[in-house]
Amino acid sequence: MSIFRNRAASAAIVAVAAGALTLTACGGGGGGSSKDNSKTKDDAKAQSKPVQIGDAKASTGPAPAVPGAKPGGVATVYQEADFSHLDPGQIYVSDGKLLSRLIFRGLTQYDEDDQGNLTVVGDLATDAGKVSDGGKTWTYTLKDNLKDENGNPINSADIRHTVERLYASYITDGPTYLQQALSGAGTTYRKAYPGPDKGKHLPKTVLDTPDDKTIVFHFKEAQVDLPQMLTMPGYSVVPEETDTKEKYDNDPVALGPYKISDFKPGKSMKLVKNDQWDAKSDSVRHQYVDGFDIEMNHDDEDQTKTLLADQGAAKNAMMFTGQVATTQLQQVVGNKAAMKRTIQGYAPYVWQLNFNLDRVKDKKLRDAITLALPSASVFKADGGAYGGEVANSLMSPTTPGYDEAFDPFNRKGKPNGDIEAAKKLIKEGGFEGKKLVYAYGNTPVRQQQAVLIATALEKIGLDIQKKEIDSATWYEQVGKVKNGYDLYMTGWGQDWPSASTVFPPLYDGKQIQDGASNYSHINDPKVNSEIERIAKITDTTEATKAWGELNEYISKEVNPAAPIYYTKVFQIFGSNIGGIRYSSDSSYVDVTRVFLKK
Repeated sequence: MSIFRNRAASAAIVAVAAGALTLTACGGGGGGSSKDNSKTKDDAKAQSKPVQIGDAKASTGPAPAVPGAKPGGVATVYQEADFSHLDPGQIYVSDGKLLSRLIFRGLTQYDEDDQGNLTVVGDLATDAGKVSDGGKTWTYTLKDNLKDENGNPINSADIRHTVERLYASYITDGPTYLQQALSGAGTTYRKAYPGPDKGKHLPKTVLDTPDDKTIVFHFKEAQVDLPQMLTMPGYSVVPEETDTKEKYDNDPVALGPYKISDFKPGKSMKLVKNDQWDAKSDSVRHQYVDGFDIEMNHDDEDQTKTLLADQGAAKNAMMFTGQVATTQLQQVVGNKAAMKRTIQGYAPYVWQLNFNLDRVKDKKLRDAITLALPSASVFKADGGAYGGEVANSLMSPTTPGYDEAFDPFNRKGKPNGDIEAAKKLIKEGGFEGKKLVYAYGNTPVRQQQAVLIATALEKIGLDIQKKEIDSATWYEQVGKVKNGYDLYMTGWGQDWPSASTVFPPLYDGKQIQDGASNYSHINDPKVNSEIERIAKITDTTEATKAWGELNEYISKEVNPAAPIYYTKVFQIFGSNIGGIRYSSDSSYVDVTRVFLKK
């Protein structure tokens, strides 16, 4: 699915946590309580601002020093599982993104301030890109003296190769935005170009490298979000000379401040300083610690227990994408000293109850179900009060254009549903006793939520037939057009802070096919035409406003999916870990500024 997936989120898919992003009750720093609702909302507003585009000055390193930072020492990282991929072209999950920030670099990257505001800057490029031809042509110039970990210079041929290898048959799990924008939507791009292994390049009319420093992208349609798109780890550079194709997943080459020195799959990974990385070329990253020892097979329970105790080596330890375990939530929240070494924030995901519009055709029925949903109880089953928040919209608070005041189903006034209002619509539509098949994943969280949702819908007179599905194949099953289900919950998060990565994949009728992400099978002519129109708007502010208006139309006039809750992130760290803050970009800790206090 085209989503910046978090391993835990795809699990509930399997289980849930955070794609893409936002905000902390402690202002991005550390410590504080999510009960501080006004502060949380202020941070959300900052994070949902349109991303700024940085110039050459903003893209020039070194990165500003982190207050109090000291060099030296090794930080320990606890991970629940191994990284699914190390090949940048295959990376599309959150733990891989955090690792990527340390070892890989691309043409652009996000610079983030202490309020969570994001600016796209040049990473390997001198700036965020120069646009012409109404947004159809983008030109990038590489910085001087760029090298990989082996000392090999990075030039435009490496950028071209990085893009071209994404078309190869062995690249199956990474993002496809760039390939589709260059060579055709869906799987068309693979038919347009087979990849570089047969010795051919993409046409110069698509991707041109007129000299060693210059890269020019040519698109058929305007790509206003290209600078943000290129920040994705999937578009990090793979040097042509050291590309081992399928084997690259086992031993990638670093361009960032750290490199892999030892890797035992499924057990551990050691990162050490990359002495070929030049801080003067990097306006975002730091290289304070000597390295990171990443230990796998530590679940959230183990991570929380160890970090909360804060004894011995655990003082130098941290989470990447781990979260405070629900079972130990009160121990952490009730410990003032421990709370000072936590961060909290929104994840980019909106969990929503999809209506299969091929089967649930009456909008009055859909509205009744939406009104009845016990959103507060449902999110509390997934991490308690710190695990989420009632959703008022199909847009996340992390998405530019999000409107807190837009609340068509009165989630604020009735966070656990309005049974009487729902009953009224059921009676008006003559839906009493109507059978509906509700599908859900076979994890404890989804099972609990299924009981809550089914009970509420039965209260308004519906006959809910629960259908449990193996969570490992959840999206494969509900992603079938003829899936046989009426209702099913999915989570979606933006791939970068723009609604252009939310509405087209979820609500464009042209996307209806097995395996696609239009889970509700909405095929509304106005929605389709608006998606096409807005995608061509080159002014970011205008496009953001238009996406917000489309969100309102979809919710009020169609209602293909009922928003239930937004997910949140709650992490804890060892007392000797410095530089900790929540990242609007990753939705987790900002790994670029970590140091040891002593």
